[in-house]
Amino acid sequence: MKQPSTVASLLLASLLTAAAQQPTAPAPSLPEPYKVPMLTPADELKKIQLPEGYSLELVLSEPDVKEPAAIAFDGNGRMYVVEMRTYMQDADGSNEHAPVSRISRHESTKRNGVFDKHTVYLDNLLIPRMVLPLDDRVLVGLTDTLDITMHRDTNGDGVADTKELFYIGGPRGGNMEHQPSGLVWSMDNWIYTTYNSFRLKWNPKGALKEPTAPNGGQWGLAQDNFGKMWFNNAGGEKGLVNFQTHIAYAGLTHPEQQSAEYSEVWPRLGLPDQQGGPARHRAGLYTLNHFTATCGQEIFRGDRLPADLQGDILFSEPVGRLIRRTKVSVDDGITKIRNAYDKAEFITSTDPNFRIINIANAPDGCLYFVDMYRGIVQESNWTKPGSYLRGVAEAYGLDKNVGAGRVWRLVHKDFTPGPQPRMLEESSAQIVAHLEHPNGWWRDTAQKLLVVRADKSVAPALEKMVRESKNPLARMHALWTLEGMDAATPGLVRTALKDADPQVRVSAIRVSETLWKAGDLSLKNDVVALAKDADPTVALQVLLTGKLLAWDKWADEANKLITESPSKGYRELGKMALQAGLPSYPKDFSPSDLALLKEGETIFRELCFTCHGHDGKGMPLVGLTPGVTLAPPLAGSKTVIGPAEGLISVLLHGISGPLNGKTYEAQMVPLGTNPDRYLAAIGSYVRNSFSNRGSILTEEEVVKIRQATKDRVAAWTQDELLSALPNPLKGRDKWKATASLENASAASALDNKGQTAWTTKAPQAPGQWFQVELLQEAKIIGLRMEVVNRSKFAPKQIKVELSRDGETWTTVVAKASGAVPMTELSFPQGSAKFVRITQLGSGTDPWAIHELELIQPGTMFPLVNR
Repeated sequence: MKQPSTVASLLLASLLTAAAQQPTAPAPSLPEPYKVPMLTPADELKKIQLPEGYSLELVLSEPDVKEPAAIAFDGNGRMYVVEMRTYMQDADGSNEHAPVSRISRHESTKRNGVFDKHTVYLDNLLIPRMVLPLDDRVLVGLTDTLDITMHRDTNGDGVADTKELFYIGGPRGGNMEHQPSGLVWSMDNWIYTTYNSFRLKWNPKGALKEPTAPNGGQWGLAQDNFGKMWFNNAGGEKGLVNFQTHIAYAGLTHPEQQSAEYSEVWPRLGLPDQQGGPARHRAGLYTLNHFTATCGQEIFRGDRLPADLQGDILFSEPVGRLIRRTKVSVDDGITKIRNAYDKAEFITSTDPNFRIINIANAPDGCLYFVDMYRGIVQESNWTKPGSYLRGVAEAYGLDKNVGAGRVWRLVHKDFTPGPQPRMLEESSAQIVAHLEHPNGWWRDTAQKLLVVRADKSVAPALEKMVRESKNPLARMHALWTLEGMDAATPGLVRTALKDADPQVRVSAIRVSETLWKAGDLSLKNDVVALAKDADPTVALQVLLTGKLLAWDKWADEANKLITESPSKGYRELGKMALQAGLPSYPKDFSPSDLALLKEGETIFRELCFTCHGHDGKGMPLVGLTPGVTLAPPLAGSKTVIGPAEGLISVLLHGISGPLNGKTYEAQMVPLGTNPDRYLAAIGSYVRNSFSNRGSILTEEEVVKIRQATKDRVAAWTQDELLSALPNPLKGRDKWKATASLENASAASALDNKGQTAWTTKAPQAPGQWFQVELLQEAKIIGLRMEVVNRSKFAPKQIKVELSRDGETWTTVVAKASGAVPMTELSFPQGSAKFVRITQLGSGTDPWAIHELELIQPGTMFPLVNR
């Protein structure tokens, strides 16, 4: 190997900085940087390795498409391509929000699989993310909004000429990678996306909406043959997540669902552009060693590839330039996944620009791969000047490789792609027959079209299919089609509840929920009878349905069923399911505060947990030194529980660089493009979770700090933030504390131990006081008094006085009520050496102070924000 060049030496320094959390280790050498070329599709294909018998065929490429990110097919097999034409056109992500992206439509006019007609269906868009064809109408989701619009081409020229709102969700902000994708019409007739803890349902009068469990998904979404949604998490380096039950009920993870080795990846390209630096290099090879950007999953449900691929999950690891093939099995009700190969991958490439970011089942029975074909795949928050990735991108010229894109078709030598559909011209009766098609795309599309048409003349044919079809998948689709048309009857559901196939029974249980919500309660006993079904998946569905519908005394009955079940999987998943969604926020708050905390909890479980962990202690980096986490802990964080200005400023603008001497792989991204209530909710939640206790943030506070920092464009550093903020005076352990009662224990309020406290012991009464004397005079603008756990020990009513000499006093707070868990008071800046707090109120319980802090002004925020 050549000696590292000057550029490589600079990269090495960046690598070591990025790995500051790691224990000392030999300094890694780097491969000699080179300028990565952009290859033609034919030359790119030579760099891709596939299993024996498989090959890729080029379907589309530049200039017909540029920066493709997602695809979908309508009932006539026309392909809609989401083109993010402004995505990362340089390392800074310049002009990313310019409205010049588009959704294009591509058609095979000769019906031979060659897409020869190309039109721009929608142009001048702000970074489209999702597309879902219905009938001749198409749903579209863009960046920075939760709105979903519906479009139609009325004159047949391939260009949409009508637009209406399908769902009004309002603005959505945050980093571009942290916004919804998917828009999948599932077997249960609900439309699912990632991030959002809700689902939508087609209705001619507007979308219906229901809550779901937080899904943990990021880019890409898929469903299996039974309608379960599969989510993928890249930020937390997790891969597939929350797949033990349908996300409509809970997002469950079982400890036995995969081996530790499953998240190891086996690429062939040795290029060090992994965000984790050497921590994510395979020793000596510079290849990615672990999941870091998993996305774009699809479950093969077609009929024109080998049968042993059926039901396998394929997803991309674009940083590793590979496609993982995952085998799925169910053991005693527990869903388990494993790599289909031993220390190998389904598809790999040595072309650094090979960037598959989405995969889709197609009408022809094959799989299509969306290749963004570009140098940088990470968003600009991770390629800032001075960052590790910025150095690698510039050294290898990855930042220059933009404006291309390919769509590939996976084929096999033993199969010929299937025919192109013409469902949009077919009658409803003709479409019913497609519910028995061996290709899942045909079944899904037929069901969707029948539900959108709402043509109940085919109800008898559907009922016959539920009762008589020999194909259990067809029986499920027919039942769900009737549900979507509001034509499922209790009698038919009872028949399906007795079906020989367990997945049909599961579907019948779930369809019964729709009837229950509509007021028909007659099926409850029939469903409960399956609580002891021999198949644990069926029995678990009864438990989930009962919890969802809040059946009377169901928790007690479910716990009894769990205890008595012979199935270990059922017992374990059942316990998890019953506990899922239980509130983890404090109870000592008003109803409006609790509502805000619940919103914040949902946001945290949708987004923040991927880096900070479910417990707020930081997400562990799998395979690395124990204790190393992706992001800093929130539990006990002074930024989190300190001044409101600090946390709000970080939420608005992010924070980068070392924190308390450690550099974390995941830097805090700005969330300032989100609404004020969004920031108040997540801020309030983290201040009052993970054993933290702090004040509730308000929208008004967010507005105030947003205005005060409106000119800031860079993320904060820790030193900048500490200097800007009001912060506690140091040296508390050297202050002298005195009190009117229990003077001997007064210092306990200054010991920073939390659980120790000064207390009057006697009931609260006017005239009781607590006082501190500083070592020297200081500027003071506020104070904080913490009362741990016991709300009755908070002061009833107090005044605060300042003095320079301990004799002449100035009242800065004349009358204020205490609060739990933190009494925070601000007042005009005063210079003082003595501070006295005097009780004005009365009560039957003592007054206590666990910790007292005095606040000094900051450079940007001289006054605390209350």
